[in-house]
Amino acid sequence: QVQLVESGGGLVQAGGSLRLSCATSGSIFSINGMDWYRQAPGKQRELVATITRGGTTNYADSVKGRFTISRDNAKNTVYLQMNSLKPEDTAVYYCKTENGLGYAYWGQGAQVTVSS
Repeated sequence: QVQLVESGGGLVQAGGSLRLSCATSGSIFSINGMDWYRQAPGKQRELVATITRGGTTNYADSVKGRFTISRDNAKNTVYLQMNSLKPEDTAVYYCKTENGLGYAYWGQGAQVTVSS
């Protein structure tokens, strides 16, 4: 059973920082890329950042230069470091991965609230 568990969300003032963590089952983490998505109230879920098995990263334009995705293969964990947070970053953040057949696994979500 593959499980993804996010942690690290919370309330922060604009300009502040938070780090999200996503702990995964070891059987899938080591062979797949990982993604962070977010969904704000009334909006569609959007891709925020990705990291491949080899460590190549990619970011949405809205977070480039402020967010950093990374992974610790020894801990089966992926991180999202979020700096210079803005009120528009307020959302529920989800980590996601896929198995070799394209089946997606999602975490339960972590609330991030940025006050102005």
